[in-house]
Amino acid sequence: MGAPLEIAKACDKMQGQYTSAANSITQRAVIEALTGDQSERIRMKEAFERRRQLVYDGLSKIEGLKHNLPEGAFYFFPDVTSFFGKTYNGETIHDADDLCMYLIKEGGLSVVTGKAFGDENCIRLSYAASEDTLKEAVNRLAAALEKLR
Repeated sequence: MGAPLEIAKACDKMQGQYTSAANSITQRAVIEALTGDQSERIRMKEAFERRRQLVYDGLSKIEGLKHNLPEGAFYFFPDVTSFFGKTYNGETIHDADDLCMYLIKEGGLSVVTGKAFGDENCIRLSYAASEDTLKEAVNRLAAALEKLR
């Protein structure tokens, strides 16, 4: 903000009060989420557990992927270093960025490199999709990575 320092500091203090705490609507929503009917939450939890297991089982069949079973988010974060140095159609995979681009071209899959999430040797895969979509995605991933053998 372009203002005298005294005014800028006062505005900063006010802005902090507006944005640093849960607003009253959110507070009421949290009360309802914690004390209300839990059946929908349980249904969604079970759906995500099934999706997670489906993807885990599929990834476990792909030679070269190193992954674990996520416990707190709906992402897998497999290490893909075994595919570095592999070539397909004259295109060499040097890093996870290259692999992400390869997967878009060869598999029609959109994944992101793990660089922004703490490990440049990984890719980030979401399982926040329908089971049919996830089955198709795992099949495409397996087929595309098989070409790099």
